[in-house]
Amino acid sequence: MKVLGIIPARYGSSRFPGKPLVDLKGKSMIRRVYEGAENSQLISSIVVATDDHRIVDEVKAFNGNVLMTSQSHQSGTDRCGEVALKYTDIDVVINIQGDEPLVDSRQLDSLLEAFHDESVNIATLGIHDNSEETSTNSNRIKLVKDVNGDAIYFSRSPIPNKIRASESALQEAKLFRHIGVYAFRRDTLLRLTKLPITSLEVLESLEQLRWMYHGFKVRVIETGIETPNIDVPEDIDKVLRLI
Repeated sequence: MKVLGIIPARYGSSRFPGKPLVDLKGKSMIRRVYEGAENSQLISSIVVATDDHRIVDEVKAFNGNVLMTSQSHQSGTDRCGEVALKYTDIDVVINIQGDEPLVDSRQLDSLLEAFHDESVNIATLGIHDNSEETSTNSNRIKLVKDVNGDAIYFSRSPIPNKIRASESALQEAKLFRHIGVYAFRRDTLLRLTKLPITSLEVLESLEQLRWMYHGFKVRVIETGIETPNIDVPEDIDKVLRLI
C-alpha cells in the first residue's frame, strides 16, 4: 500500500492569517507538522498543498515537498483532490491537519491500518468523550457509529439525545467526539470532490455528511491520542509548553 500524506496549508486563515509560518521555538508550524508526519511507518511520501508562495518558500527552505494549488478550493479535501490527480501511483491519501504541530505519527498509522480492510474507502478518527462540555459545545463534533465501526452520523448537536436516558444508561454509554483527520483511497477521494453539496452539509457545516448522503461509508477508528491544534494566536502558548 503506497500512501501519500498531504498537508493542506492556507495562508489566509480568517482567524489567524499566516499561521502555517508562525515560529514555534525556532521552527515554523508547517515544518513541525511535516517533520512529525515523517515519523509515520506507513506514509510513503509527504507533500504540502498550499495557495501561497510564502509557504512554498518556507517548505523548500527545509527541503520539503510542496505544490502550489488553486485559491478557489472550499475545503482541505478539495485541495487534496487536486494534488491526488498529480500522483497517479498512490493507493491511499491521508489529509494531515496543518495546524497540529505536535502531530503524533502513531495516530496517523492507526488510521492508515484501517485500509488493510479492502472494504474501507474512507476512514477518520474518534475519541471516547462523555463530557457534558463536549456534548453542548457546537465546535466539538460528535459522532455515532454502527456495529462495523462505520459512522451513522456526525453532528454539532448532542448525539445521541440523552434527555430520556436512565442513570445506568448514561454510565454505560461510550460516546465519541470526532478528530478531523481523514484518509481516503485515491479513487474515492477523486469521486468525493465531484459530489454536489447537500442540505445536511450546509445545515451542520460538516462536509463528511455530503459523502454519507451519497452512500459512502466512513470507518471510524478509535484513538486515545489527541494533540492540540492552533486555531487562533491564543492557542500558541499551550503548544509551546509541550514542545
